[in-house]
Amino acid sequence: MTDIRTILQKTARELAAGGSPSARLDAGVLLMRFLGIDRLSLLAHPERELDERQAEEFAGWVARRRRGEPVAYITGVKEFWSLVFEVSPAVLIPRPETECLVEEALACLGSAAAGAWIVDIGTGSGAVAVALARERPDASLVATDFSADALAVARRNAQRRGVAERIEFREGDLFAGASGPFDLVVSNPPYIAEADYWLLPEGIRAFEPRQALLAGPKGTETHSRIIKEASRRLKPGGWLLLEIGENQADPVSDFFREAGFYDTIRVRKDYGGADRVLIARRND
Repeated sequence: MTDIRTILQKTARELAAGGSPSARLDAGVLLMRFLGIDRLSLLAHPERELDERQAEEFAGWVARRRRGEPVAYITGVKEFWSLVFEVSPAVLIPRPETECLVEEALACLGSAAAGAWIVDIGTGSGAVAVALARERPDASLVATDFSADALAVARRNAQRRGVAERIEFREGDLFAGASGPFDLVVSNPPYIAEADYWLLPEGIRAFEPRQALLAGPKGTETHSRIIKEASRRLKPGGWLLLEIGENQADPVSDFFREAGFYDTIRVRKDYGGADRVLIARRND
């Protein structure tokens, strides 16, 4: 039998020795998820003990983290928009900066009439679609993805959050046949250029789905395709919001201008000061 205090200390040392930059945090999150308790319970009862079977199973989790596997894949969950989402290696792990995409989408919908019709392209875990459905109970959504395994995860997340009846899930490329016309199109598309893929942290390259990261030689190929298609599927005055990567604001803004259907083009920075979301409105 080993108590929580001892396990946390031992796990933090092991993860630090393995090169983890957030060893203490990782140790705490892993143990909380393993035991199914919150941080307050973890800190309030350091004397709680794990039996031999539990200790052995948790050691397996720690070994996976030492090999670089993301904590979210080990625990099977990730928090986004103050909601806990199921994740698996079939989907990208939702990032905090993508919450900026949700914030801007809600701001754009604020001027839309009740009963908005929304499409989330490349939904992955469904985090963005589910967050929007929770915040706008009057809205109906289509969530698309080319991965059947990703859509299965997204469906379960929608069911757990009580919004599945308002989200239609479609397998396929981009709009996957969903014709609209939509009030809002939102997407966190692949935006890593092929030459930059090898610059990503090893934990991302080794575990997260490559097809959801890579967009082509320039990294903006998927943005260009969405912008062209959305111009035919948005209502006049409808909004298109795209998450972008580093140094992509200017070229993607050019795609909007070249399409000739958009005005009110602006950039939203994330809380780290990086360009994160491009917002454009289809002209009337």
